Amino acid sequence: MKSVTNTQFIEPWIDPTGWHAQDFENVQTPCYVISETRLEQNLKILERVQKLTGCKILMALKSFSMFSVFPIIKKYLPGSEASSVNEARLGSTEFGGEMHVFSPSYTEENIEEYIKYADHLIFNSFSQWNRFKTTIKKADKKVSCGIRINPEHSEAENPMYDPSGSNSHFGVTLKNFEPQNLDGIEGLHFHNLCELGADALDRTLKVFEEKFGKYLPQMKWVNFGGGHHITTLDYDIELLCNIINGFKSRYPRLEVYLEPGEAIALNSGVLVASVIDIFNNGIDIAVLDVSATTHMPDVLEMPYRPTILNANPLENTENVFRLVGPTCLTGDVIGHYSFNEPLKIGQKLVFLNMAIYTMVKNTTFNGVNLPDIALMKSDWTIEVVKSFGYEDFKNRLS
Repeated sequence: MKSVTNTQFIEPWIDPTGWHAQDFENVQTPCYVISETRLEQNLKILERVQKLTGCKILMALKSFSMFSVFPIIKKYLPGSEASSVNEARLGSTEFGGEMHVFSPSYTEENIEEYIKYADHLIFNSFSQWNRFKTTIKKADKKVSCGIRINPEHSEAENPMYDPSGSNSHFGVTLKNFEPQNLDGIEGLHFHNLCELGADALDRTLKVFEEKFGKYLPQMKWVNFGGGHHITTLDYDIELLCNIINGFKSRYPRLEVYLEPGEAIALNSGVLVASVIDIFNNGIDIAVLDVSATTHMPDVLEMPYRPTILNANPLENTENVFRLVGPTCLTGDVIGHYSFNEPLKIGQKLVFLNMAIYTMVKNTTFNGVNLPDIALMKSDWTIEVVKSFGYEDFKNRLS
């Protein structure tokens, strides 16, 4: 087994730019701001993993689909991963390279579109494979097909993000696997991680090989799925590389893919907000022009409390404000925060780590405008690349 040592991979993620409140003083809010420098830092780490292991890392579009930065990303990654026709088309036409697709819902109406854009098609069940394998075999374009398996091994803490949990609708379990039905299947795919480290992959891979390893010699590729938090400060990149290299030494013919979503744009973007109103109803309340439910829905769905630049630690009890959004939803509450000084109307607040699962999931509920999208260049200048208005709200309706 080829072993990777600490001296071979990139140093832990170091922020050369920092986020500074004064950088956003002239930003019209609400606005997502993505740092090209931070994005490229993440990509250099992923590129290093690829070079040390020979694996291929794909960009999962479900987390981050900002196509204006695709020219940067595709310098480092060989392709993208999609779970809908629209994502597949975006990845194929705007990103290029390899296009991998997983969907639990291929239909007669969309399968031809998927074939048009995809290089790899992953099926969620043998039922779906049986339904469309003839169509794929007759297609003019060669598409490599795979089956998603369910290792029935859970690592994610939140059941909402655990595709290996009881009665999951994702993947084929060992009991339901059909080894006699693998003609035309070239790969296996598993995905059961969510914001997890290499140790979780290590445990999962052992289960995967124990249950499905006998079928690997007849495959061409294996996809380790997403949820690998590779670009966090505490991620064990050395362990990841050694896991992949160990696997490849056991199965030297297999191409190994990973498709992390968050790792690509993790900590590379912020959401800049303004304080619109302040009043008291048993607690000080600040109304912002950003919304949890429309602009950062994972705050409510995960749920979690986002970090704000220069806010005090949670246990601090001075100048505490409940931050709420501008919609009519009572639950549009971002959280309670403490500040060194009382907030003021017009003050800017900068929410950190707002590139991932924000732009791809935001909505115009209540007619609330979508935030602008801007790039922070290497010289820290900020350029708005997209603004939204009434037509964007209207055109989502009929």
